[in-house]
Amino acid sequence: MSVTPETARPSFGDTLAVYLKPRVLIVLFLGFSAGLPLALSGSTLQVWAAESQVNLKTIGLFAIIGTPYTLKFLWAPLVDALDVPILSQWLGRRRGWLIFSQLLLIVSIALLSLCDPKTGPVLLIAAALLVATASSTQDIVIDAFRVESLPESEQAAGMASYVAAYRVANLISTAGALYIVSGFEVGAGVARDTSWMLGYLVMGGLVVVGMVTSIIATEPESSLLAKAEAARHAGESRIKRVFDTARTAFADFMTRDLALAALLFVVLFKFTDALAGAMTAAFVIDIGFTRVEYATIIKGVGFAATIAGGFAGGFVARAYPLATSLWIGGILQALANFGFSWQATVGHDPVWLAVAISLENFTSAIGTVIYVAYLSALCQNPLHTATQYALLTALSAFGRTYLSATAGYIAEATGWVWFFAICAASAIPGLMLLAFLQSRGHFETLGQRRL
Repeated sequence: MSVTPETARPSFGDTLAVYLKPRVLIVLFLGFSAGLPLALSGSTLQVWAAESQVNLKTIGLFAIIGTPYTLKFLWAPLVDALDVPILSQWLGRRRGWLIFSQLLLIVSIALLSLCDPKTGPVLLIAAALLVATASSTQDIVIDAFRVESLPESEQAAGMASYVAAYRVANLISTAGALYIVSGFEVGAGVARDTSWMLGYLVMGGLVVVGMVTSIIATEPESSLLAKAEAARHAGESRIKRVFDTARTAFADFMTRDLALAALLFVVLFKFTDALAGAMTAAFVIDIGFTRVEYATIIKGVGFAATIAGGFAGGFVARAYPLATSLWIGGILQALANFGFSWQATVGHDPVWLAVAISLENFTSAIGTVIYVAYLSALCQNPLHTATQYALLTALSAFGRTYLSATAGYIAEATGWVWFFAICAASAIPGLMLLAFLQSRGHFETLGQRRL
């Protein structure tokens, strides 16, 4: 990603034009499809549970629902090694899997809509796990499709578009979902439980956007290479092909220099965001904001900051070496947590909450775009893109799922002011590891690809 005399910076017009290229637009809409489900088993579910008087410790443990995002690398080799019957024959290797995962997503969101957080927490968690499983499977395929479809000259634009659309979808499945629920409950006089059910069903219907995009998209050229590779092993059993794919994908990655340090860095880089995000919704409700205020201030006002942060991250990724970009994103996303510490001090102050969430959304989006650039740079082999990228994103989810599962206990023990200060400090191990990797020439071994 370094800028050298041989890699002159593109003109402003060229920079804007790349966002309108068909491949980038396809990635943009797939980003929307990827961003829609996460909140439905995360922050939106937190609000539903909080309104249902579920206790704070239990809400904190809801982070475990993200387990499929952590373990998705276990079934990612299926995506690399096998085709989906009928769908893959019709649409191709990647798009067949996309449609399959999106159909599963619609069904699982519908099942979640039928649950009750207070009287049926076990069923709620089970349904939310199904949503997370379908969502993480879709992520496996979208990530592989994005890495394989975009040439290097379009990777930065693709990542910025993907993150922006992802955040738009996340906004819709949080603020949008809450407005829809309130509309049913207040505007139409529907009972609260039924309003939540209808709200989730509307969210499930939006998955159609991803399905239409998958049908319109063009299959990556690398699928031809994978098809040829599959033909070489046509006589082998499917189980053997899956295990061989997993073995070679992991072996290819682990033989690289500093592989273990790189994997640990993947876990830690976004941990500061994960720890804070596990309790943000509960924090806002706890200090006296209503559901509508949460939707308007937390998600509505911060929306512009999120979009701006995504494209700012794309600019940083194009303008600076990868290591420098990671330093910028890592430090900024950590410092943003102090805005919530001050919010805990001033209490119910809508103006300051708008400032705090704008800072958090802007810096988090910058960090995410640069982080995705790093993960993409680690995946070089088109035969193992889905498996290797799934491993990396699953490790990232480890912090969001397990390390952040204690967030509720930390908040209860320390109070909100110190909780968010601890969230900021949790970035230090990742930054120390970044310094180590940089000193050992890790980023030079990635070829310093300019994205």
